[in-house]
Amino acid sequence: MPENLPHKVANRTLKPLLTVLDRRIERLARRGARQTVDESRTVRDLKSEAEKLRKELKRVRADMDKMRDQSKGSDYAVDLLLGAHGRRSSRLMNEASLRDLADQVAKAAGVPKGNAYERVVQAYRTLFELELRGVGRLAGGPGNILGKLTTTPLLNPPNGEILEIGTLFGLFSGGMARQMSRIGLKYELTIIDPFASVQLQVTELKPDASGSPVTETVVRENLTLAGVDPERLRMFQGFSEDPTVQAKASDREYGVVVIDGDHSAEGVANDLVFAEKIVAPGGIVVLDDFGDKNWPGVQEATERHLAGPTRFDLVGVVATSAFLRARALGEPAA
Repeated sequence: MPENLPHKVANRTLKPLLTVLDRRIERLARRGARQTVDESRTVRDLKSEAEKLRKELKRVRADMDKMRDQSKGSDYAVDLLLGAHGRRSSRLMNEASLRDLADQVAKAAGVPKGNAYERVVQAYRTLFELELRGVGRLAGGPGNILGKLTTTPLLNPPNGEILEIGTLFGLFSGGMARQMSRIGLKYELTIIDPFASVQLQVTELKPDASGSPVTETVVRENLTLAGVDPERLRMFQGFSEDPTVQAKASDREYGVVVIDGDHSAEGVANDLVFAEKIVAPGGIVVLDDFGDKNWPGVQEATERHLAGPTRFDLVGVVATSAFLRARALGEPAA
């Protein structure tokens, strides 16, 4: 976060006053040095005025201390809203980090930096609103989430059909549906998830930090709270490598496929093979946690897949997400 605003305002407001007081004290000292007549009266006057200035300076310092205490309270309140409480990572971002993220988005999507920055700011507001309104949390740090929410629509997917493999609490799906609406595409949302009560792609299975269970009921409630039309939503419980689940989801071509399920190299490899069959020409595949040292299998499987026969081209990496674009069948690589 940028420097705390109340603290910043307090310093900017009180600095001129302190400067004026310092100058008045300095003038008194100079005047005293020049006085040679009626020395006793001058000394009394100087002492009296100096005492008044000391009292005024004490009052100003007390006001500054009070404003600093208030700013600390504001810091705590902001941290309660955007910090790591009840989730695994803070949502706080400073300006330098946000602008660096926007530069990555601009490079991946091929858009001006100013445009990318505005879209990242917009997505940041969306992230805050989704978690504040819903239950549970979005998976990942703010850079990871904002990179996906911002870059995907800027890559102009060919349609609003979204497939998310691994949804956790459904909040990100709601955000991606909204992002499709922002660029004028009518979203249709398909989700594949085992709904196993807890997050599975972790080293230790335990209740979530948010206190909410990973269930279909919670996901549906969150999608309703996010404004997703239930008539444009379908959910398949199971694992993405299950042929029965794949058959149900393979009845259309998707403009966006988000791969955020099994993070092992084998699991990601299976999801990429599945994605080859169902992504529309020009469609975008988003690989979550690409380059994240905690999940080396994601990058390993992706690079191995791209080195072989594939419809996919890597168009860019933003934070810890990779973005692939699908070519039409038989279309040569770019």
